[in-house]
Amino acid sequence: MKDKLTLFTKYLLDFMFYSGVIVIITLPLSVKFYGRYSTYFAQNYYSLCVVLFLSGVFAILIVQQLRRMFRTVIDDNCFIRENVRSLEKMSIYSFFIAVITACRLFIFITPSIFIIILVFVIAGLFSKVLAGVFDKAVTYKLENDLTI
Repeated sequence: MKDKLTLFTKYLLDFMFYSGVIVIITLPLSVKFYGRYSTYFAQNYYSLCVVLFLSGVFAILIVQQLRRMFRTVIDDNCFIRENVRSLEKMSIYSFFIAVITACRLFIFITPSIFIIILVFVIAGLFSKVLAGVFDKAVTYKLENDLTI
C-alpha cells in the first residue's frame, strides 16, 4: 500500500479536478449571484465570465496533467516521455492563464491580478525547466536500460 501522503495527494488532485469542472459549469450563475453584492461583477458580467471560464479551463487542464503524472508516481515509473509532455503542456497552460489574467487589466486593476500573473509566469517557467530536467533523466534512463 502506498504511503498516506501519496494517497492524500491523489485524492486531493481528484477532488480539485472534479470540483473545478463543477465550478466552471456553474460559473455564469456564480458570477451573476456575486453581481448582486459587487457592482464590479454586475457591470462586467460577460467579460468576467469569459476570462474566468478560460482561466478555469486551463487550470483544470493543468490539474489533469498533474493527475496523469501522479499515476506514474504511484506506478513507480516517473521518468517517461509522457511526463515530459505533461510538463510542457502545463507550462503552456500556465502562460495562457497569465495572458488571460493580464486581459483583466483592461476591465479592472487590482493588486491580486499582478500576483496571479506573476505566479503563473513562474509556474510556466518552472514547468518548462522541469520538463528539460525530466527529458534528460528519461534519456539517461533509456540509455541505462539499453546498457543492462
